[in-house]
Amino acid sequence: MELLPRSPRDFGSAAYWERFFRRRGQRPFEWYGALPELRAVLRRYVRPRDKVLVVGCGNSELSEQMYDAGLCEDIVNIDVSEAVVRQMQERSASRRPRMSYLLMDALQMDFPDALFQAVLDKGTLDAILADEDAATLAKADRMFAEISRVLQVGGRYLCVSLAQAHVLKKAVEFFSQEGWVVRVHQVPSGGDKQQFILPIFVYVMTKFKKVPGSAPQILEICPEDQDKPTRVESVERLLEAVRDRQHYALLRSQLSKASSAEQLSLDLCSSESGSPRYTLHVVDSPSMKPSRNNHFAIFIIPQGRETEWLFGTEEGRRQLATSAGFRRLVAVALHREQRYEGMAGIQAELSGKVMELAPPGLPAGQQVPFLSVGGDIGIRTVQHRDTSPLSGEYVVEDVKGDDKCYFRRLIFLSNRNVVQSEARLLAPAPLPGQKKRKKDRKKPGPSEAPSAIDKSYLCCEHHKAMVAGLCLLESADPLPASLSLLVVGLGGGSLPLFLHDYFSQAHVVVVEIDPSMLEVATRWFGFSQGDRMQVHVSNGLDYVAKVAAEAKYDAIMFDVDSKDLTVGMSCPPPAFVEKPFLQKVKTILKPEGVFVLNLVCRDAQLKESVLATLREVFPLLYARRIDGEVNEILFCQPGPQGPWQPTELMARARALEGALRQPGRPWDSSYILADMLQAVKIL
Repeated sequence: MELLPRSPRDFGSAAYWERFFRRRGQRPFEWYGALPELRAVLRRYVRPRDKVLVVGCGNSELSEQMYDAGLCEDIVNIDVSEAVVRQMQERSASRRPRMSYLLMDALQMDFPDALFQAVLDKGTLDAILADEDAATLAKADRMFAEISRVLQVGGRYLCVSLAQAHVLKKAVEFFSQEGWVVRVHQVPSGGDKQQFILPIFVYVMTKFKKVPGSAPQILEICPEDQDKPTRVESVERLLEAVRDRQHYALLRSQLSKASSAEQLSLDLCSSESGSPRYTLHVVDSPSMKPSRNNHFAIFIIPQGRETEWLFGTEEGRRQLATSAGFRRLVAVALHREQRYEGMAGIQAELSGKVMELAPPGLPAGQQVPFLSVGGDIGIRTVQHRDTSPLSGEYVVEDVKGDDKCYFRRLIFLSNRNVVQSEARLLAPAPLPGQKKRKKDRKKPGPSEAPSAIDKSYLCCEHHKAMVAGLCLLESADPLPASLSLLVVGLGGGSLPLFLHDYFSQAHVVVVEIDPSMLEVATRWFGFSQGDRMQVHVSNGLDYVAKVAAEAKYDAIMFDVDSKDLTVGMSCPPPAFVEKPFLQKVKTILKPEGVFVLNLVCRDAQLKESVLATLREVFPLLYARRIDGEVNEILFCQPGPQGPWQPTELMARARALEGALRQPGRPWDSSYILADMLQAVKIL
């Protein structure tokens, strides 16, 4: 028997519903749940003494359930189907004397004005607005106008709906423009018995007298897990909030039925600010053999460490899930704009929500562990926040690493999962004559993090490789008496500072397009200028063109990011690897010099094009991939000399490192320059 319409437009047809109810007979047809699911919202907005109109009642039991539960008795039900009205009259006439059923069209009602305190609509608007044709929208306008006419001022129109975007938009725009208060409730999930994968919503529109002029719109949303509504600033934002909840419901349904081959990520937002509070990454390992205790776990990523490879990449998180030994791991990142009350507070806040992402087959009552590194949530202190006209909003923050050291980071919030610059912080040194006593030592709190910059430490692996590339310079002395170095891209200044301090005869010229970055590097990263260190605030393209006829450098280093995130290459900007510009770079490089380029390119075709252009300009081209990162360091030489053999490169790198390791000068044991060049390949 065909009960469903041939096309969505049939939902708005009286003839379809007449045929539908004749065929269906006495069996109730419930759209979007019954009283158990809707009770909380109905009790909040429908009072026992109210006169209530139910439009498009069908043979739903909701009115009968409301009557029998004492929520309300003075209920008038209308429908366009004569068959269903007669059926419902026979069912309730003797048992519910104050409730009536009338044959009437909600688009043209016979009631006098302002008769009702509440109008209830369960699925009728969704049926009428089956499409966005002009005739369909006109029907909705007529229905809204009639509801507005028969409602008293202060009355409520409650519309139960799946909240398709065009349906919600039409209702919200119509009534908010009339000066009504609009609040959207998400109905609590019906669990496994719920008929729809998508959540059910109730639009509550409260009628106010229309004020002349432009009164502010009052738009609110009330999620299923809270009673207090949240104000939103626009219809678009309200639609977005509903859409987010629908996407979450689809994701939850998908994860409840099977493992996902792809990692799924979502944000959980603060109910107060609406900004992201947690980012959840769901990682499934279906090939892992199941056991009683390895179904599901939650891993809290320590604050400030979400950018690390293990936590910030899909491959890293897969490795994390495998190491943890769980078939489904939810990795949770914490946001810098939020405050957290330790692991216990996070666990209390997340427990209910993450259980909605549990895998199929999780045993009832199974304890789900919350894991982290060292059992804590890490430390993150935002030291400075500002906005640059060129780089956008950025933060300087101190975080605690996995080895108890603190690090200072510069992060552009347009790409918040990428550390732009990083420096290690030094622990405060004792005053002269002051002895360290073990019992006086204590772990630093967030406000006690060390603040002096360790200029001897290069945090970024690609910076270490760039320094190692200087052993390619044609010189008998591993540490030449005089070097002229050009660095394009300042960031926090770690690379030029290291070059300045360890190559004691070098003259370093830095070009930085953003004056805000020079201020950040000077104030927060210990950078300073002097006789051997000068900064030019300029576009690198312009600077190279300007000095093309007058300057010659032993080494040129490009470590400059692209502001255009739509290109598949985030470092450098495309203009920096165009052939005419690269030829200018070659003219300011000494014949025996080296040009070092940090290339970050995810587009394989674009990357091959960049490499081809570099090979056209520079006879010798070496490449060094940075393990676990997208970065690839390219070493380009203009001279006619043949390529260095691997053994020669290793020997020169060891000689350079030996020259840099001077007595009394700090040197990190991880700087083995020969290792940085061991994987170099000739292109």
